[in-house]
Order: sequence, then structure tokens, then C-alpha cells
Amino acid sequence: MVQLAIATGVAALATGLFLAPLSAELDDQAMHRALAIAQTTAVEPHLDDALKSSRPTRHGPVQKEAEQIRDATGAEYVVIMDNRGVRWSHTDPDEIGRHVSTDPSVALSGKEVMQIDEGTLGRSARGKVPLRDEDGKVIGAVSVGIAYESVRGRLLSTVPELLVYAAGSIAVGALAAYLVARRLQRRTHDLAFSDISALLTEREAMLHGIREGFVALDKRGRIRLMNDEAQRLLDLCPEDTGRPLDEALPPGRTTDVLAGRVSGADLLAVSGHRVLVANRMPTDDGGAVVTLRDRTELERLGRELDGTRGLIDALRAQDHEHANRLHTLLGLLELGLHEEAVEFVTQAVGVHRATAEQVTERIHDPLLAALLVGKATVATERGASLSLSPQTDLPDRLVDPHCLVTVLGNLVDNALDATVGKRDARVEVELRADGRTAVVQVCDNGPGVPEGRRAEIFTEGWTTKEAPSHGGRGIGLALVRRLAERYGGSVTVGDRDGGGAVFTVTVPDALAEEIGASTREPSGRVGHTDAAVTGRRDHARGTHHADRAAGAAEAPDVPGGGR
Repeated sequence: MVQLAIATGVAALATGLFLAPLSAELDDQAMHRALAIAQTTAVEPHLDDALKSSRPTRHGPVQKEAEQIRDATGAEYVVIMDNRGVRWSHTDPDEIGRHVSTDPSVALSGKEVMQIDEGTLGRSARGKVPLRDEDGKVIGAVSVGIAYESVRGRLLSTVPELLVYAAGSIAVGALAAYLVARRLQRRTHDLAFSDISALLTEREAMLHGIREGFVALDKRGRIRLMNDEAQRLLDLCPEDTGRPLDEALPPGRTTDVLAGRVSGADLLAVSGHRVLVANRMPTDDGGAVVTLRDRTELERLGRELDGTRGLIDALRAQDHEHANRLHTLLGLLELGLHEEAVEFVTQAVGVHRATAEQVTERIHDPLLAALLVGKATVATERGASLSLSPQTDLPDRLVDPHCLVTVLGNLVDNALDATVGKRDARVEVELRADGRTAVVQVCDNGPGVPEGRRAEIFTEGWTTKEAPSHGGRGIGLALVRRLAERYGGSVTVGDRDGGGAVFTVTVPDALAEEIGASTREPSGRVGHTDAAVTGRRDHARGTHHADRAAGAAEAPDVPGGGR
């Protein structure tokens, strides 16, 4: 109805705008016609002689000539006057000899006149021209009038035709309005404009209120819509709306998943330090809608659960071993072998203390030292040995130790998993500082990584392990690479002499500048004050403290995965 009203209004306006200039054009045509008749009359031969030789009478030659011209042209009147303004001809003979009703001075001065004016015969379109003799002297004037009613009649006669055209235009507009309305109803599912506005408001509130990321793409792969959570998870900004996805995001699996180049449900991807679960649904217009869930916390909790289970298993095994040692100690005491009992206890305690001291002697960061002490205990219970390389020497100047905890924890877990079932399973860790660059190297004597798959193992979701109860795998190595690249470093994998794999991670600017003078200890390592070193040693020494550190280290902040 709104469109129909607009079409009707436009047709009425167009008709009115057409009639206004048409009326003026008809008036102008009538005045030009009257002027042309007057000009023709003024050049009529012998008219000037008749005006000089006769008198203004109803049967005079001037009156006869004027009436013949009026009848021939259809003019309302043809008035011939002398230079005093006295009529010599008129349609009403009684007006002959009288002064004209309108001012003739302009025509008598030698100028032509066109106008719409009122006279004795009413309103008319007039044309006045001077009447000259053979010498060119103005001896009178000719005034011709066209009845204004005839002009109005011509205008009114065009109105019905215009109304027919206007009605046709309205009919076409009504049909177009109907077709557009039907198309809009199909596109909007018969929703009214008020309903659409309410739905839009509700959609905006819902999209920006939910805790899942939402990204809508058009058929060309450009970002059409995204909510606040998607901007946070993908590190995007509102200005990225309208940009192609490949320009807004860096190349990688996350971009491939969102663009549809990787198919499947609940696809894992890594964005920065976040673990995301993405689902992509195509739309009818060729675009797609992608939902993103942040599973970093879930993965972290699952990792903690796996670490807790491993710690419980280790504690159960240690409890069993502790019971055996107590029984042995009890037997030695009952047999009176006191010196052997003291030697047995000293040896049992010294093994664990030696492991903790070996770690803290070479690694001075408490978090990394605690992680390795705990991993050494777990490795022992799994039938593997975890050792430090002779080149290991890492000062306590790490800028972000949690980053190296994540990297080292994932690499050690992968190495232990790779050596499962091997009789002489060994894992060796090397942590050293090269200036301000931290170098992490973990090697194992497992099956190794084929050269053709060394790039593939760092892809999110790639794994050879069974999925744990809390979710998928294939995240650990991807996170290791992402963390290294975030700091401008790299991660490589190679072959170990004698079989196995060697993972090397370099993290530039991982260590802060050394403040103050350092002291060279007898062992050849660079250390800080004795009090600081002693404090860190005391922190790691002892079976009770080491076990607690191991429990804390079994759950790094970021989840891991495997080859």
C-alpha cells in the first residue's frame, strides 16, 4: 500500500508538472498567432490609403477588410486604429469611431506587443503592431485578439488524455509494487518491518552476548559479521569486517578451517595461545557461518586430570616400593644388621636426592627444575630414564618461564610416549642459554619421525595416539611451534644418533639482561649470589618437596599432544 501510494503521488505530481508548462506554452502560441495575424494585416496593400482617404464607419473599406481577415483567420477581433487610438474596425460596429479600451501608445510608437489582457470583449491573447504608410511613418496600429476561452479549451481537452496516461502509469506502478511486495515477503518469510527490526535487535544482543565466537562469511570469503567473542579469539578488530578472510587472518590451519578448506565437525585449531573448536555450516547464498569455542581451559583441565592420574599411579607405585623398603628395613633390624640398615636407608634416600640436586645444579629456574624432577619420577615408574645432557646450563633469568614450561612439558611427554614398551627407553633433555636465546632440546630413542612427515606433525589435530577421555589430541606440538614463532623462534625435528628423534626449540630474547657482576663457581657455571642458589637448592631438595613439585609440574598451563 505504501508503494502504491507513492506511485499514485508520483503520477499526480508528474501530471501537474506537465500541465503547468503546457498552459504557458498554449498562451505563448496564442499570442504569437495573434501577432502574426496583426503583422499580416498591417502589410495589407491599400490599407494605409483607405485609412487616409476614408472615415471610420461600419461600412467603410477598413471595416470590410478587417472583417474579411477575422473570418479567414478565426480571430476574435481585428481592430485597426489611427494614430489617435480611434477604432476604424471592430466586431461590434457600434464601437467604431470610439477610442480603444487599452493603451495603444506602445504600438503607435513603432513597437510590437504580445500580451494577455482584458478588453471590451473580455480576456484575450493579443498582438499589436504599428501600421505604416509608404514612407514608413506610423499612421495607426493593428490589434488582433484570440479568445482566451479557446486557449483554455485546448488545455482542458488535453487533460483526459493525460489522465489516461497517468492511470496507465499508476497501473504499471501498482503491478510493480505488488511484485516487489511479494518478493520481499518471500525473502523476509512474511515478516513485517516491525518484526524484522525486533529480530535484528534480538540478533545483535544474542550474538554479542553469547560466549561462543560467531563469524559469518559471504560467498566471496569476506567477513560479513562477527561478534565480540570471535574478535577476541581470533585477535580481530571491527575494521576487519568486509575484508577477505585470508587477509584478516595469518595463513595456517585456523584460516583453512574457517575458509572451508578443511572439512569435518569439531575441528581443532590454534589461534595464538588458544585452543579452538570450529564448526562450519554453509548457507544458501554461498557463504558460511562458523562457530568457535574456546577449549583452552578444558584442555588445560584435561591435561591436569591426566597429570593427576599419572601422579596417582606414581604415588601408588612409590607406596608399594616404600612398603617393600620398610619390610626390608624391618628384617635388617630384626636380624640385628644395624649397619646394613643404615646403609640401606641412606642409599634409598640418596637416589632421589641425587636426582633433585642434579637438576637444580644445572637448571636454576624453580618451575623448570620442578617440572623435570616430577617428569623424572614419572619416567622411572614408566620404565624409562630421564637425564640431563652435560651441556645443560640455564640461569634464573627467564622472562616468561611458563612458556618454556609448556614447551618442555609437551616435548618430554611426547618423548616418553614414543618410548613406551622399549626395554632401554631413554629421554635426554638439554636446556641452555645462548646469549639471551633459550635453547630446548629433547631427544629419545623411540621410532623417530619419518622425514616426509616432519612438517605434518606440527599441524593442529595430527596425532597417532588414541583420544583421551577429556577430548582430542594433536595440540601439543602445534602449541610448541606457535609459542616458539610468537617469540620469533623456531622448532625443528631431526634424527638421533642410534635411532630416535631430536626436537630442538629456540626462543630468542627468552632471558633478561644479567644485572650486576656474576660469580664463577668451581663447577664452571655462572651463578648468582650463594644465598639465591642455596635457596633454590633447598626448594628442590628432599623427597617430600620434590614430589610436591612434581605434582605441580604435571599440569602445565597449556595442554599437550603427541606425535
